[in-house]
Amino acid sequence: MSDRMATHYTSLEDKSVFITGGASGIGEALVTAFVEQGAKVAFVDIMEDAGNALVEKLSKDARNAPLFIKCDLTDIAALKAAVAKAAEINGPITGLLNNAANDTRHKWQDVTPEYWDERQAINIRPSFFAIQAVAPMMQKNGGGAIINFGSVSWMMGQGGMPGYTTAKASTHGLTRGMARDLGKDHIRVNTLVPGWVMTQRQLDLWVDEAAEREIDERQCLKNKVMPQDIARMALFLISDESRMVTAQNFIVDGGWV
Repeated sequence: MSDRMATHYTSLEDKSVFITGGASGIGEALVTAFVEQGAKVAFVDIMEDAGNALVEKLSKDARNAPLFIKCDLTDIAALKAAVAKAAEINGPITGLLNNAANDTRHKWQDVTPEYWDERQAINIRPSFFAIQAVAPMMQKNGGGAIINFGSVSWMMGQGGMPGYTTAKASTHGLTRGMARDLGKDHIRVNTLVPGWVMTQRQLDLWVDEAAEREIDERQCLKNKVMPQDIARMALFLISDESRMVTAQNFIVDGGWV
């Protein structure tokens, strides 16, 4: 199957979209997919070289070249400034994808209050404050769509990273609460839940022969879940084709959970 998206959503053309953690992995696939749809994409990441390289790669044939802003999402003031800059350049943001996360493994015995707070500061706190920054633009513009990214890890009962799984489980509460608060303004909020996605990080750190066997055993569909599979669902959820879809979870995991 080609990496390029087969479906074209006309409602995404020239749409101002903001993506967190867009320089690599799932985020890179999201940025690529929305640029291919003709959206005006701004993305933030802490990895400056990778972000600039992605802009260079995608700008050549793009209807709208993507905008990269280096940003540490644990710095909420910097995140809000990035949102403001993106809106100034691309117009009011009407599509928000809270993708950034860090699933570094950690033993529960070793977790300090400071490390716990750091996990939340990376994996859940920026999602709320990005919504807080973007929602007024959506309200003024007559609507919008927000995707918070969850994880199947806590649904599987996976251990070895309690700070991460707690943050990702809380994403669902954030989605449902904000969907209720913002629905009257025609703003939709959904959770996209990736399965075990074969990003380069996963391949480098955790996907060995034993993991390959587990994927084959646990997934209903035996193909590997790729970043582009997540991007395909994201395109639908940000597009007008999903205009009456909100407060829901969409799991893309090959049928694992």
